[in-house]
Amino acid sequence: MGAMPKLLLNLRHVDDDEAEEVRALMRDAGIEVYETPASAFGISVGGIWLRHDEDHPRARALMDEYQAARRDRVRREFAQARREGRVPGVLDVVRANPLQALLVVVGIAIALGMVALPVLLILR
Repeated sequence: MGAMPKLLLNLRHVDDDEAEEVRALMRDAGIEVYETPASAFGISVGGIWLRHDEDHPRARALMDEYQAARRDRVRREFAQARREGRVPGVLDVVRANPLQALLVVVGIAIALGMVALPVLLILR
């Protein structure tokens, strides 16, 4: 019986540029990968898988290095954007999408009401 396939990268919440960087990293390292597509109903989001199990330790080490470098780069870029005033604040988001902000507040109020109602009924 063959070994279980090794998932290298779950593509849920992964930007296209990150997925492409991972593909290029594996290609440059001579590690063969294949992809599974997202399902039609969003149950599965797809992933990048290793074609050969023996590549797993090397691929994992490359991914660890890549993800640490990407994390550091994204944090630096975010800090720079914040210093330059390019990161929107709460009021900026509310001004840009007032209806969405209102719906979020209404949703929170409904959720709080659903939590508080049983307590109020018990204490009554």
